[in-house]
Amino acid sequence: MYLVGAGPGDPGLITVRGLECLRMADVVVYDRLASSDLLHEAKEGAILLSVGKETGHHPIPQPEINQKLVELARAGKTVVRLKGGDPFVFGRGGEEAEALVEAGIPFEVIPGVTSAVSVPAYAGIPVTHREGASSFAVITGHEDPRKPDTTIAWDKIATGVDTLVFLMGLSRLPLIVEQLLKHGRPADTPVAVVRWGTRPEQLTVMGRLADIVETVSRAKVQPPTVVVVGSVVRLREKLRWFDTKPLFGLRVLVTRSREQAGQLSALLARHGAYPIEFPVIATEPVADFTALDAALSRLAANDWVIFTSVNGVRAVVSRLRQRGQDVRAFGAARLCAIGPATAAEVERSGLRVDFVPKEYVAESIAAGIGDVVGKRILLPRSAIAREALAVDLRRRGALVEEVAAYRTTLPKGTRSEAIRARLAARELDMVAFTSSSTVRHFAELIRQRSVDIGGNGGSPTDGRSDLVSLLEGVTIACIGPVTAKTAEEFGLHVAIRAKEFTIPGLVDAIVKWREGSVADVSRER
Repeated sequence: MYLVGAGPGDPGLITVRGLECLRMADVVVYDRLASSDLLHEAKEGAILLSVGKETGHHPIPQPEINQKLVELARAGKTVVRLKGGDPFVFGRGGEEAEALVEAGIPFEVIPGVTSAVSVPAYAGIPVTHREGASSFAVITGHEDPRKPDTTIAWDKIATGVDTLVFLMGLSRLPLIVEQLLKHGRPADTPVAVVRWGTRPEQLTVMGRLADIVETVSRAKVQPPTVVVVGSVVRLREKLRWFDTKPLFGLRVLVTRSREQAGQLSALLARHGAYPIEFPVIATEPVADFTALDAALSRLAANDWVIFTSVNGVRAVVSRLRQRGQDVRAFGAARLCAIGPATAAEVERSGLRVDFVPKEYVAESIAAGIGDVVGKRILLPRSAIAREALAVDLRRRGALVEEVAAYRTTLPKGTRSEAIRARLAARELDMVAFTSSSTVRHFAELIRQRSVDIGGNGGSPTDGRSDLVSLLEGVTIACIGPVTAKTAEEFGLHVAIRAKEFTIPGLVDAIVKWREGSVADVSRER
């Protein structure tokens, strides 16, 4: 049994140990404040049980939660109790741990990043500061209603602690203000109320004890919130960093494969966006290696080998190793790679790239590699790749051999229903596509009507109205003109096209779009 702190909201703030436990759990019993994105880290087949509570609404009483944890553990399950923030900071983790002890259930507590410190930090408010705040106190906004009287020593904390942090205190904000003023805290003391701290919805309302209740009411702030009282609140004007990033609050659906989503997600997050990974594509070996093996057996006979993707490089190098060969099999063949990522993958394999086109589209290669009349060119590619490059090279007189080195498929264990629900609820702002395949697979997973993504009779018009309706109001960003054209064939309006057809180029285009400096950064317009 593991009592795991999920952190304050940003899924990236869970601890390494917490994530490790989550990934091996048979059952995850989670709270409302634990990020839903963390649930996707659970292993396939794990049972997810919600026991979330809201102010005034506790569908499952705490004693029943305690009993459920005991029952699951006794059944031999590896159980993670996933709690927002830290389990022992107003998370009732102590009560759950006591129940486990009484039942003789061994457990481990995985501390979490508490919202008492992290939420103010994300709002640009340090809870301590050498020049004006040497102490801070964390206070609950909801005491046990069964207690005959408050145990909060208002007369002590009102003036005896520099910074006061109230968790879950919005509904009792008038009482908190009243008690602090009554016991000597100055009316002009700065106050910040932060809603959904560390998340893209983060909202910070500023005021003073004298007017914060009215200010919060006027702003229609709703729970959950963290309330910070003290002189350190003034530092927000100078130290705010999270909600000033260019992509702050932008919820972006990342459709790359699970293995390749990391770079795009990291760059988006660095600029303040909230990436939500939804891998719509997976790569697998070809079903029959006959054609690929034949091409690899005469690899050195080629004048050029052109790689159009990282996956193509990996597939070829992997198959060579399986055949007992290595990169020496390329002989004197010259190598071309579309884009810096593909070039880097080639060089990681111990090979040298001879040519990388300035524009990272297949059609620009034919002109870049020079005279190809009578030249033998190998194109190892996806089983459903576009044929434009091969057609153009043949038209120029090249002897082109195309071979399927890998195939793209729909990934297993997708959460398409959850993504559909978020789209329907208008909880996503943008979808980023990095290839035509990601567009087609996304449509296959999201639309109510199915299409044949392999190009064997399916059409982008199948179920188009459903797809377009779900994406109404969602900005579509594409890595280049080929991807954008595919998206438009599905009826989608592409608002952002990268000027440089790379992941950094795509993120740069999104930033420029958000800043309003360029409406469309495509070279074609």
